[in-house]
Amino acid sequence: MGLTHYHRMLKIGEKTACRYNALPFSHPPQDPRFMERLIEYVTHHPLLAAALVVALVAVATYESRMRVSAFAAISSQDLIRLMNQGALVLDIRKPEEYAAGHVNGAKQLSSDKILTAGDNFKRFKDKPVVVYCDSGSLAGAAVRQLNQQGFTKAFTLRGGFAGWRAENLPVAKAA
Repeated sequence: MGLTHYHRMLKIGEKTACRYNALPFSHPPQDPRFMERLIEYVTHHPLLAAALVVALVAVATYESRMRVSAFAAISSQDLIRLMNQGALVLDIRKPEEYAAGHVNGAKQLSSDKILTAGDNFKRFKDKPVVVYCDSGSLAGAAVRQLNQQGFTKAFTLRGGFAGWRAENLPVAKAA
């Protein structure tokens, strides 16, 4: 009748001698019954299959976000080294946040003016440019904009200004 091995063992009145199969997909994918077994496994264990799908989506999302955020992120120590080499440091926070405290030597640039930064900072297109915001999330988008405008060495500050403060590094205040 087309019953699978699992169903034959569960017929009423029969004692089941089912043993746990630690490798339910032990057959290579070339096995003609592979898809049948996969579908059977998923129908018998929908919660496990759903958990697997959710876990895969979560891992893929996390990895893609980490790649985007760490695309061009540098540490606070790397920022200090680049500043000593003449890097341009851009603070894209609000002017009042900049006035309350910023990285020494940083220039305040509102995030909407990042689109015209290519015109304003032409001489820095081949030099290091470090962009930071409060947490580092907006700076990634700003760096992508700078890359599109021809800035070859644009970076974000990992952790943003909050990370800078967390490491107890010096903060300058606007006069």
